[in-house]
Amino acid sequence: MLRPRIIPCLLVHKGGLVKTRNFKDPKYVGDPINAVRIFNEKEADELMVLDIDATRNGVPPDFALIAKLAAECRMPLCYGGGVTTAEQATRLVDMGVEKVAVSAAAVANPSLLTQMAASVGQQSVVAVLDVRKRTGLFSKGFEVCTHNATLAHKVDPVPLARQLQEAGAGEIVINAVDRDGTMQGYDLELAAQVKAVLSVPATFLGGAGTLEHLGDLVSKLGVVGAAAGSLFVFKGKYRAVLINYPTPDLKIQMCKAALAKV
Repeated sequence: MLRPRIIPCLLVHKGGLVKTRNFKDPKYVGDPINAVRIFNEKEADELMVLDIDATRNGVPPDFALIAKLAAECRMPLCYGGGVTTAEQATRLVDMGVEKVAVSAAAVANPSLLTQMAASVGQQSVVAVLDVRKRTGLFSKGFEVCTHNATLAHKVDPVPLARQLQEAGAGEIVINAVDRDGTMQGYDLELAAQVKAVLSVPATFLGGAGTLEHLGDLVSKLGVVGAAAGSLFVFKGKYRAVLINYPTPDLKIQMCKAALAKV
């Protein structure tokens, strides 16, 4: 039976674990290997690890680090950052990565998802869209950006998400740039628009700051992935670094809320 997934998202920057705000000012919060071990103990549903340097610097994935993460991880692992070929995706899956996430490369060349799906299976192909609100007096709606939100594509994420699904993505992740690190709640308007056009699993990231925010997302959209960064690495209003994760009771409550929507 399908159920909502609660997914910690870890950002890797210069080999360390960081957290950003609006994709800027990365704050060091610890060692990624240690974080994986803690999430193992807390029995997280899934883990997403995104290397925020690779694509922007034009370098391939750090296979040595990923091998260590995959060997340590006791839950489904999704990795993204620097993946530009189906061969790289195959290598990652062979190392124990369950899902391979692609962002900039998929936006530039959706057929890459088709190639990846043929190599590793559609269920292992994830397309990540970084999305922000359009700016300007006569602008409205949302647009897709890449390279840590430094390159705007002026493309609406809703039809693009549907296109990437048709190209071969087995899951779509929507990362709300404007909400990143704010801990003020998900962009439910954006999430609803994208979810309405998808038939593959959808995961939403950006803005979660309380357990209630996770519940709000699931109550509104049903069975989706609720991903978060700050919520799972910070504690309290002063943002003290503390790796944490919801209790099994909360996950059961969210499951019931999602099934009520189906």
